[in-house]
Amino acid sequence: MLNSIFVNLPIANLKKSVDFFTELGFKFNAQFTDETSTCMVVSDTIYVMLVEQAKFSAFIDKPIAASTTTEAIFGFACETKDEVLALAGKAIELGARKVNEPEDLGFMFSWGFEDLDGHLWDLFWMDPNHVQPQE
Repeated sequence: MLNSIFVNLPIANLKKSVDFFTELGFKFNAQFTDETSTCMVVSDTIYVMLVEQAKFSAFIDKPIAASTTTEAIFGFACETKDEVLALAGKAIELGARKVNEPEDLGFMFSWGFEDLDGHLWDLFWMDPNHVQPQE
C-alpha cells in the first residue's frame, strides 16, 4: 500500500527555513531542491517539502492558511525523552514559538513548538512496553 509520505508546507523564506531546520539536524535532498523549494529528509520514508508560498500557491486553487490558523499538528515520535527535550529546546532557541510546556504522562513524554512559518510540530516519546500489539 502506501510506503512513504511527502508533506508539503508553505514557507515565507527558503533560506531561513533551511537554516532553521539544518540547525535542528535535518538534511536535505538536493535532487528535489531549487531556488524556491527543498526536500527535507525526516527519515527513510518521511519527507517534508518546504515550498515558498508563491510556488505553493500554484499547486492549489484556494488561499494558503494564515499562520494565525492551525490545520494540522505534525506529530513525530522520538527515540528518547532526552531527544524530545533537545530538539524542541533547540527549536525554541532558534526562534520557534514555545506552544506548551513539556508533558510527562509516565508512559509518554511530549513537547511541541511552532516553526518560523507557524506550522505546529509535536515531538513525543512513548514507552514501547506500553504500546499493545495490534492484531
